Amino acid sequence: MRPDYQPAAGARCAASLILLRQGSNGPEVLMLRRAERDGDIRSGACVFPGGVLDAADADMQAWVLGPDDATVSAWFGLARGGLDYLVAAVRETFEEVGLLLACRPDGSALDATAYGDELTAWRVRLHRGEAALPALCDALGLRLDLRSLAYYSHWLTPAGVAKRFDTRFFAAPAPVGQLAEADYGEARELMWLTPAQALDPARDLKLLPVTRRTLKDLSRFEQADAAWAEARARRDIPLTMPRRALSRHGLRVVLPDELPWAEIGRLDPEGRADQSCELVPGVAVRLSGRLVRVTAPNPGPMTGPGTNSYFVGDPVSQRWLLVDPGPADTSHLRALQAAAPGPLLAVMATHSHIDHSPGAAAAAAAFGVQVWGRRPRFAQGHDASFAPVRELVDGECLRLGEATTLQVLHTPGHASNHLCLLLREERTLLTGDHVMQGSTVVINPPDGDMREYLRQLERLLALDLEWLAPGHGFLVAEPRRVVQGLIAHRRRRGAKVVEALQRSGGGTLEELLPAVYDDVPRALYPVARRSLLAHLIELRDDALATEQGDRWRLLTPAPSASDRPAAAGAA
Repeated sequence: MRPDYQPAAGARCAASLILLRQGSNGPEVLMLRRAERDGDIRSGACVFPGGVLDAADADMQAWVLGPDDATVSAWFGLARGGLDYLVAAVRETFEEVGLLLACRPDGSALDATAYGDELTAWRVRLHRGEAALPALCDALGLRLDLRSLAYYSHWLTPAGVAKRFDTRFFAAPAPVGQLAEADYGEARELMWLTPAQALDPARDLKLLPVTRRTLKDLSRFEQADAAWAEARARRDIPLTMPRRALSRHGLRVVLPDELPWAEIGRLDPEGRADQSCELVPGVAVRLSGRLVRVTAPNPGPMTGPGTNSYFVGDPVSQRWLLVDPGPADTSHLRALQAAAPGPLLAVMATHSHIDHSPGAAAAAAAFGVQVWGRRPRFAQGHDASFAPVRELVDGECLRLGEATTLQVLHTPGHASNHLCLLLREERTLLTGDHVMQGSTVVINPPDGDMREYLRQLERLLALDLEWLAPGHGFLVAEPRRVVQGLIAHRRRRGAKVVEALQRSGGGTLEELLPAVYDDVPRALYPVARRSLLAHLIELRDDALATEQGDRWRLLTPAPSASDRPAAAGAA
């Protein structure tokens, strides 16, 4: 990692230690209940030992065994001072819970019982600021033992919070032969708990987002040694910065792997916490000067939180398009009329599935404009009322003003008439159902075509994109990574189709479904069946499989998914 990381302005550098031991019910972690303090969001929280770095932590290099400062700083992307975090984690743990990760100068284990009450006396002196760790190490002939510390995670308190911490978390086995005791200052109570026990709602522990996420991560392990070994194997640990947002239950912290996180960062980089982490039907969200989103009230298994309708336009000329008017719902139409940022040029649909286009005719009549789009090749599964006056073609550009251009991309696969729209000035692609947030789309033959779908995904990789605006969900960042992930997912699924045919010697769709979609709930099998058929048709068209009645079998020899060309890749 390059030495270029700079802690956030005003954030306090801190370190925390996750101590692990094996209990009768599995791995246990040491947690402390913080003291109650007015105005502190951490008041009364159950956390791992730790605290802020001290200036004296930088003076400990001669009294430690383990990696040197240059090595640790390289781990953290710092020019210098990385070792201070490890020292702070050990020091704070000793002060708060009385456990000292130390050893003899030759590296042999510390026998805490040999020092009687001396360690306790030094702990008190350190806590009061009457002494520092170098004096303790000199007096007792010890070295801080940093050899077992594994770099676990790196968290930054959300923007907008008055007191922010830039914290490195470490994991280590609990020292043998030492008894944890609370200092009754910072630590009011200590507890050794399995992650499941700590997360149990019946225990009602106040857990900070970082603590809750760490406990969930540790709950995967049945042995403390395995958890520690996994921590030691971690590399290239990213910075995790939650963001604050509004929900129907009030203020909420959103983590980076949650769907709203990227959009919240775009709309609220300062951390005002005035953006919603929920897609609320009928509420207009201004995503930029050129883009406004209104979500329809049609949530469900296939539509997620509901269909997104977008106003796309030019803030100067005030010429706007309404993209995907959604279902024929009068309340949604009223919400669109109220949210319209200016006069409309047309109403258009990315495709004519029943959650995207049935509202087109009523919206066009209400705004006094035409309907644009494309007609499908096959009527099955499509909105029969969709009748575009203007057929949009691949590559054409819609000029909405001097500062706004929409490029039309015909992207068949999910639907034969599917369109994506590239908002050039913002490097944003309105994806309809071609790319969804947090899920994959159904490919339903004959109108759905797996080969075309994958080919159109590959096509998106050539575009210079910064954001995706999907038909369902929030704005999506890192478009290239997302599209590459979808392609990889389809190829893995295709490989499972080939493997299932090879193992079984062939079968019907119903027989193949459990093997190919063993990671999908059975309630979704009717939907998965459609995509499975699309995979098999692609194999048939590539002369790799054959259909005999309702049974499919593989022709031999059949190449693996990785050997097949991208446009014909199993997906």
